[in-house]
Amino acid sequence: MASNVRQDSLFLGISLQMDSKTFFGHCWELNKKGVLTNGVGSQIKYDASEYFEHDTDMFFYPKFQDKKIIEMPMHFKYANWSLWNEELKVETLIEEVKAALVNWYGGEFIKMVSDDGSKTVWVKVDGNRRIRVYRQSISSVAVVITDLLAPEKEEKS
Repeated sequence: MASNVRQDSLFLGISLQMDSKTFFGHCWELNKKGVLTNGVGSQIKYDASEYFEHDTDMFFYPKFQDKKIIEMPMHFKYANWSLWNEELKVETLIEEVKAALVNWYGGEFIKMVSDDGSKTVWVKVDGNRRIRVYRQSISSVAVVITDLLAPEKEEKS
């Protein structure tokens, strides 16, 4: 953050600090073109397969504050994941997600492990944009992109 450089770009023309009305309109247009579809619950689904070895879905929905995007939680999952398919295990997906994010945003991730060794998170910071990657479940990888310059309060939208 000391660089005073803002990095607001996320993906598909979506950015940190994008206002909610613009975000919903933009996603509506991408939905009409078949780029985005409905995911589970309020999640938005994007077929990110072009960046991965196997068919991969990305699910996302931003957190807003003062009607602007301050954080983008996402999760990735192989479309054909199954417990018995070693080729589609979450450890492979983590590596592919990190590679896709490096392709999208450049740079490298730093591996951070909790003191007891139970949790591992890969972190990358570009100016105000922090990206965290970690295993969410047996089948999915979480990515959280946060605007570090956004104030700490939360707003529901």
